[in-house]
Amino acid sequence: MGLKAKQILVTGARGFVGKHLVEKLREIGAEVLALDVKGENPIDLRDWQQVRDFGRTIGKLDLVYHLAALMFVPYSLENPRQIYEVNVVGTLNILELCRLNAVKKLVFASSYVYGSPQHLPVDEVHPLNPANPYARSKVMGEGLCKAYHEDYGLNCIILRPFNIYGEGQDDSFLIPSILKQMASGKVELMDPEPRRNFLYISDAIEAYVKAGEYTSADFEISNIGYGLSHSVDEIASSMAEAWGQQVKISYKHLRRRNEIMDVVANIQKANEELGWEPKIDLEMGLKQYIEWYKGRQTGTVRSVE
Repeated sequence: MGLKAKQILVTGARGFVGKHLVEKLREIGAEVLALDVKGENPIDLRDWQQVRDFGRTIGKLDLVYHLAALMFVPYSLENPRQIYEVNVVGTLNILELCRLNAVKKLVFASSYVYGSPQHLPVDEVHPLNPANPYARSKVMGEGLCKAYHEDYGLNCIILRPFNIYGEGQDDSFLIPSILKQMASGKVELMDPEPRRNFLYISDAIEAYVKAGEYTSADFEISNIGYGLSHSVDEIASSMAEAWGQQVKISYKHLRRRNEIMDVVANIQKANEELGWEPKIDLEMGLKQYIEWYKGRQTGTVRSVE
C-alpha cells in the first residue's frame, strides 16, 4: 500500500531512526502520530494503563512502526531489568494496542540477534544466538510479534538492520564518537580490528518505508545493511581523510566482552521481497555525515530535531 494519507503511529519517534522516519512519512503525506517518552505524545510504554488510555483516544490506525527501545549493548549488560522492561514489556503493550484497535500491520525494529556469525554473509535463516540482554530482548520481541500474528492475524514485518549511522546519532556509537573526537585532532579507540556492516540513515529509512508499503505477505523478516564490512581502523582512517585536517588516531587494544569480529548482512531477501537496496556506500555516507556535522557546528545546516 502507498503510505500517503495513511494513519501511522511511530513509537520511539524522538530516537535516531524515529526522527528521520517521522520526517520522511510526513513528507510522503502520511498522518503521523509520534509516540515517545518525551515530545508530542509522552507515554511510558512499560505502563499498560498509559498505553491503553492512549489507544482509546487515537481512532483508526493503518500501520504501526515500533522502534522504541533501549539499545546500547554495554548499557544493557549493566541494566538488564530496564532493558527487558522497555524492550519486551513495551513491545507487548504495543502489540496489545494493535489488537484492541484492530490495526492490520506492524513493522518491528530488531537487530543484533545473530550473535557471532556461523557463516558470512548472514541471512535470515541463520541461527539466532543473542549474546547480551539487548539482543535477547529483541529475540523476545520478535517472538511476541510472531505470536500476535499467529493468534490474532496481525501482519508483521520485522526488519533487522545492521549498524545504521548518520545525522543525529548519539555519540556513544562508533562513527559519531570518532567524529566528536576529530575536532580535537586526536582520536582514541578501543580496538582496530572488529568489522561492521554500516548502513547510512537515508537508506535505512527507505527500507522502513518499503516495509510499510509491502503487502505481499503476512509475516516477514528481512535484513537491511549495505552488504560489506569495514574494520574500525578502516572507518577511522576514512573519516580522517574525509575530515580534511590532520588527525592522530590511536588504539588502547582492548576488546569488548563477547566481541563479534566480523559481520556482513545478506540483503537479497530485502531486495527481492521489499524492492529495496542501499544507494549510499561508506565513502559517500561518511562524507555527507561529516559535511552535515561541520555545517551544524557553524550553524549553516539544521540539527535533526
